[in-house]
Amino acid sequence: MFQPLVLSLFLYFPEDKTEYIPAAITCVIFLIGAFLTMRLIMKVSNREAEKAKELEEQLKNNQTTPRDS
Repeated sequence: MFQPLVLSLFLYFPEDKTEYIPAAITCVIFLIGAFLTMRLIMKVSNREAEKAKELEEQLKNNQTTPRDS
């Protein structure tokens, strides 16, 4: 009963299609920002994984060599 009334409040399709241009530009800007952020997170993650691998190798080498007492 209220659904068509509520949905009609939020749906707006302009006659002048140039009103879509600012929304499209904003969407593209945010998509580029999201992509760059994802790439940055992946690079930092790979760098941290490499550090963890080096630390693991270092700990394994220290564990297998006998200690001088």
